[in-house]
Formats: sequence, C-alpha cells, structure tokens
Amino acid sequence: MSHATDAARFAPHADLAEVLLPHLDGTTDGSHDLAHIARVFRNALRIHEQEGGNGLILAAAVLLHDCVAVEKNSPLRAEASRLAAEKAAGILDRLGWRGVDCAGVYHAILTHSFSAGREPETLEAKILQDADRLDAIGAVGAARCFYTAGRMGSSLYDAADPLAKDRALDDRAFAIDHFPAKLFTLAEGFKTATGQAMAKERHARLVTIYEQFLDEI
Repeated sequence: MSHATDAARFAPHADLAEVLLPHLDGTTDGSHDLAHIARVFRNALRIHEQEGGNGLILAAAVLLHDCVAVEKNSPLRAEASRLAAEKAAGILDRLGWRGVDCAGVYHAILTHSFSAGREPETLEAKILQDADRLDAIGAVGAARCFYTAGRMGSSLYDAADPLAKDRALDDRAFAIDHFPAKLFTLAEGFKTATGQAMAKERHARLVTIYEQFLDEI
C-alpha cells in the first residue's frame, strides 16, 4: 500500500500524513502498527473537537508518537517516548517547522507514554496521552494485551492461581495479570473531560471482558 493511500486515513491532515508516514520505523509489532496510529488519530480528533488545541501540532504528534520502534521487553522501553520525541523534532526541523511548533510536538510525544512517567503540560500533550491510552483499554486494549503476551511468549493465565490470591501479579508471565496490574489503573489518569468520558465507557468494557474470561476458565 502506498504512503498516499495510507495518508488518506488521516483526513483532514492527509497531506501532513503523506509527508510524515515514511519516517516511521518499520515494525512487526501489530499493537503499535499503522492501524494503532490511525485509531489514536481518531481518538485525538474526537477529543480535539471538544477540547480545542492546535490541530496541526496534535496531528504531527499523533503521526510520529511511535516513530521509533521499541519492543515491550526491551531495556530501552522506558526511553521509547524520548527517542521518538527526539526523532520527531529532528524530522520537523528539517521540514522547516518553527521551533515553537517542533517543541510542542516534542513535549507531546515525550509525555504520552505510561512507561515514561512524565506529566503532559500542554493541551495537545494531554490529548495525545488520552488518545493513546484509550487504545490500551476497552475491547481493543484487551486484544492488544493478549496479542503482546503471545508475542512475548507469556501464558494466558496461571492455572493454579488465576486471580493471584497467593502470589504477586506477574504480567510478564501471565497475560490476564496485566488487567489488574496496569490496564484497570489507566481510566483514572485521563487529562481531558472528553477523554475521561470515553475512558469510563471503555473501562467498563474491559472489566466485562476480564470477568467473562475468568468465568470461562
């Protein structure tokens, strides 16, 4: 598929997408692929429509937020957002963007990641963080969790103690542990009112999937 065809999925910023998409690292990670970026983009647009902010900075930040591919089990995982932010700022600088706009994209990407543990200060950064985290909860979030567990060679659950009543949670070993260890905590941290409302709905779906999974096992 051509970059122009891919870019069409990012209207009304298709022209920007056509320029920026070729700069993404190639990745075989289906939880951080172009489909993920497109979902985050749609989330961001929905929040932006209600909350405002600079649409161009936000679009560039969404398009480039995963421009450096780092595996979940890599020792560099906590640095992934910094590496992506630095690469994105360099790309935009070479394209002639103003320094203040490059800085806005840099900050949004730097602070979007859960692993990085940095607080977003601008509206665009808050929207990107919310939009990205929405893709980690709900039905898609559950699918990404199990996909990543399979990719990392984890088991679905501990057959002897699936609820971790007599052991510590270990989401590297067991996929279902990732729900209480991380995914259930995400809905409380959304930064915009629109993001919070969307997160509440998706969190409820995530809880339902978790409860149904436990019922079936």
